[in-house]
Amino acid sequence: MTTRDRTLEEIAQRVLDMPTLDTRRSDDLDFHDLAAWSIKEALELAYAAGRTSRPPTTAPCPRCGAKVSIHQIP
Repeated sequence: MTTRDRTLEEIAQRVLDMPTLDTRRSDDLDFHDLAAWSIKEALELAYAAGRTSRPPTTAPCPRCGAKVSIHQIP
């Protein structure tokens, strides 16, 4: 299981009260009624995890050639 998959599974377990994201081939186990605010919270956590999962990009400064880090403004 990849880090991304573990993160998504943790979010599903903690926020959506879903024991697994694996397909279990049973309607009772694979389909869930969820509140909109729970889905929103899960999406926000997944978005935040994605934003922090990669290091900043580096590029040479066009003026002096020094290596600079490029960060997104939140």
